[in-house]
Amino acid sequence: MEEDRELEELRRRKLEEYQRRIAEAYERERERKEFEEKKAALLRRILTPEARSRLENIRLVKPELAEQLELYLIQLASAGRIKGILTEEDIKKILKSITATQETKIRILRKE
Repeated sequence: MEEDRELEELRRRKLEEYQRRIAEAYERERERKEFEEKKAALLRRILTPEARSRLENIRLVKPELAEQLELYLIQLASAGRIKGILTEEDIKKILKSITATQETKIRILRKE
């Protein structure tokens, strides 16, 4: 009888742990979706349709660069540094500045 109670208690604790993990995962997913919706709304406000199209094309080729660009644009907008709506040309300029800082140079040294 004692073993049955211990087994039931163990099962109950395991079930509670699983339920807690599921609830946490659900909450994280809800927060992620909410962030994505806010991000999309902000980008729609600050980018022209052509600029958004450029951003989506970048996402197809380099998703990590698109994410970095989006976060940078959000930072600029929240700091009040974006005046008006950004065009495709503005996006190209920002991309050049971002990728210029990321370029790595490889030097090959030859032994003679």
